[in-house]
Amino acid sequence: MGVSRLDVFYRRLLLSKLFIGGWGKPEDLKRIFEFRKIIGDRERCKSLVPKDYPVYINKVTEVHADCYIHDGVFVSPLEHFVPGILPTEAVKARFQFIVPKRWQSNRPVCIHLAGTGDHFFWRRRTLMARPMVKEAGMASLLLENPYYILLRSCLKNVSDLFVMGGALILESSVLLHWLESEGYSPVGMTGISMGGYMSSLAVTNWPKPIPLIPCLSWSTASSVFTTGVLSKAVNWSELEKQYAINSVYEEEIMKLLEYCGADSFKMAQEFVKHSAGRENSLELLLDQPREDAVSVGCYSRYGLILSILLFLITDFSKTFFFFLIFSGFKATKSQIGKKKAGSAKICRPLLHSESISFMKGVMDECTHMANFSVPVDTSLIIVVQAKEDAYIPRTGVLSLQEIWPGCEVRYLNGGHISAYLFKQNVFRQAIYDAFNRFCLKYPHLV
Repeated sequence: MGVSRLDVFYRRLLLSKLFIGGWGKPEDLKRIFEFRKIIGDRERCKSLVPKDYPVYINKVTEVHADCYIHDGVFVSPLEHFVPGILPTEAVKARFQFIVPKRWQSNRPVCIHLAGTGDHFFWRRRTLMARPMVKEAGMASLLLENPYYILLRSCLKNVSDLFVMGGALILESSVLLHWLESEGYSPVGMTGISMGGYMSSLAVTNWPKPIPLIPCLSWSTASSVFTTGVLSKAVNWSELEKQYAINSVYEEEIMKLLEYCGADSFKMAQEFVKHSAGRENSLELLLDQPREDAVSVGCYSRYGLILSILLFLITDFSKTFFFFLIFSGFKATKSQIGKKKAGSAKICRPLLHSESISFMKGVMDECTHMANFSVPVDTSLIIVVQAKEDAYIPRTGVLSLQEIWPGCEVRYLNGGHISAYLFKQNVFRQAIYDAFNRFCLKYPHLV
């Protein structure tokens, strides 16, 4: 199956870079890898978050005819276990709870974790939570990503992604306990793209059967940043430089990696070996060289069309709308040429391949589902995936069916972007189906 041209075009419109600060502090990587060994084992961490962990509702608004919106806050448990690793503004976790004024039956709640760039709550509230109130009388709890406070969505360091994951796993446990103590049932989890990964990680930690609906995500994030279209947004020059000059990555951090599936380093080296001397398959699709100005300037007309479409469908803020259009037209060949001319390179044989291998290793350590406990009941998992997803490559990694036998995978035609734009109703139907499956299988828990 090929990859979506729309996915590739859309990625080329965005000028933002990932991991501009590099790998992150070696001591932070060490601390989060050590803590991953705990939260990767459900039995070891089931008592980390007490059932009565304090959660506060500080505001209730009634702006819609069919639901109430509760704003809540609590201290992230990660601050207790790995002190100082979270940014100061992310120590307090924030959420919105959208509650129907009239329940159709029971009091079901689905927790939605945010995807990449999904700041605050308005997008999930508009596209998922409000329709779910109308269609199924289902409440939604929207948890804000730790690094999305103050619009910090472009993660500065690779380590930030792992800190975010650790925080969301524990914060999800807090919310699941709180909803249970408040009498809501059944309770499940979902998310789109990165939100799907994070919700999957959180459910591996929960000691009870729970509906899980990860949308547009797969078994690991390693392929996302090494072979998918997002790999072109990674600041490889900085990562390679830090990897070359700091021996701690090779000599100490590699020893902490305990990925229990296929050998990540060998997989990465095979990828580099087979791709040497030729363009990446995504570049062949477009027949364009990497980092060419054409990747932004020539496709600016697509940027205008997509920006308008995104604005009309998802009601993006005007700031983001005009920023996207401006970005599409502003970039020129001379600007990108100057940037390339000013970039420093570290001369070291196979440095890029070593950096890719290291990236796969650290990503698999903290995001590969095979490195975490299997959810209690995999029959309650419905995965929704796009067949031509260029953001979430499935080649060369273990499938979710192999890791979670019994889970269901539903495939959509098209790619990542088209599925997000036009298939929200499919995501919601998968949520309803998983919750219904729970009610049929565990009526005594409802």
